Amino acid sequence: MMKKQSRGLFDEQIRLDKLTAQNDPLVKLVKHIDFEFFRKPLENHFQAGKNRNQGGRPAFDYLLMFKILILQRYYNLSDDNTEYAILDRLSFMRFLGLTITDRVPDAKTIWNYRNELMKAGLVEKLFKLLDSTLDKKGVILHEGKMVDASIIEVPIQRNTPEQNEQIKKGEFPEDWKDHEAKISQKDVDARWYIQKGKSYYGYKNHIKADVKTKLITGYEVAPANVLEGDVLPFLLDKSDRGQKLYGDKAYYQKDNEELLASKGIISRIHAKAYRYQKLTKQQQADNKRKSKTRARIEHIFAFMSNSMNRMFLRHRSINRIETSVGLMNITYNLFRLTQLNVNLSR
Repeated sequence: MMKKQSRGLFDEQIRLDKLTAQNDPLVKLVKHIDFEFFRKPLENHFQAGKNRNQGGRPAFDYLLMFKILILQRYYNLSDDNTEYAILDRLSFMRFLGLTITDRVPDAKTIWNYRNELMKAGLVEKLFKLLDSTLDKKGVILHEGKMVDASIIEVPIQRNTPEQNEQIKKGEFPEDWKDHEAKISQKDVDARWYIQKGKSYYGYKNHIKADVKTKLITGYEVAPANVLEGDVLPFLLDKSDRGQKLYGDKAYYQKDNEELLASKGIISRIHAKAYRYQKLTKQQQADNKRKSKTRARIEHIFAFMSNSMNRMFLRHRSINRIETSVGLMNITYNLFRLTQLNVNLSR
């Protein structure tokens, strides 16, 4: 019987080369994105809050941990599954710059790091840093903006009708008040929403995107039952002045039309029919023409649903959802830059 040959370093490289040949998306991401771009704001935050008497180096590099969160959002993994996948997958180790002998952060460490980003509001700051940098580089073309929202589902809460009524009023049910552990397991911010006859429980990712590049330039997170038109004012900023803004009929409100006009934004929001007021043929034709541009934003949510493995998050509370949705939007933009063949560096 022939003896099996022991594996060596060349065997590992051969396996990685095969992964590259299979179009490993992480290889393309590393080729276009220099993640050192994110190091300074991360280190500034963590080092500023560090107890100076502790000394020594952090258990894990701050940028390494951020890249783990990008992995987590792209593959939509739980903390436990993220830890396992890093230990198990050569492609993950290569992306993170780890070898088989390096220590890997456990699930609790990943949770703590993300929780620290949440408390500091750092994800939103990183998103704005990325957006402003791309704007200064001329990547974002500002030839029109699009707005839309997509549902982020979360685990359904098993509450009684009475408990749900109290939650809707912003109150904790009486039998929860003395049980902190129970409260931590309950989501009192998520809401039900019915779309095309199907019920969803969770939140919405409201985004604004550049028409030409399909890069997300702004976002807001709200419970699923909050209407798109009510969120629109929070998505607008001074960079939208003079541009056309595309949105479906969910954004059509008289107040919004007046707001856009006051900000010098050209409304391309779909006209909306009412019970006793049908759309004219001209309005129908205008809506159809607007749809050709507005539909481009649906490609963003399609990428999140398919390439990023469904818009479902396991967190509870709007603060944690905001952090992960922000990471989701950053992750989308980074992969979109690879499609646009744009390099991001410090």
